[in-house]
Amino acid sequence: MPADTQQILKAAEDLGKLVSQHPAVERYRESQKAIAGDPEAGRLLNEFNRQILTLARQEESGMPVTDAQRRQLESLQTQLASHIKIKALNLAQVEFVDLMRKISDSIRRYVSEAPDQGQPPHSPAGGQGTGPRLVI
Repeated sequence: MPADTQQILKAAEDLGKLVSQHPAVERYRESQKAIAGDPEAGRLLNEFNRQILTLARQEESGMPVTDAQRRQLESLQTQLASHIKIKALNLAQVEFVDLMRKISDSIRRYVSEAPDQGQPPHSPAGGQGTGPRLVI
């Protein structure tokens, strides 16, 4: 029997609840809170984002990025990379994104080809199925 939209949404809600209990999600939340409570980390991130946007707009308008601007951005990147709470956030974010990728890949295996009796389809080497690709 085909699944209806409500069944899928209910299963997605259940999956969301389950994912929210994963340790990677908790580490990501905690690292976000730590950054929010650290004025220096917030200042560094805001300054970095501001500079990135400024340089992007500058390049879009046809003006090249100067060596001084490049050095200033590199200096900020170094400061960000050495800040312990920002490092923790980056690691937690990588772990969280990896978890979400694995979930998406699992779903994609079933959607890309018609599975037989609830089993995931076998895909060729590299795991890239031959059916349509779904981006989640």
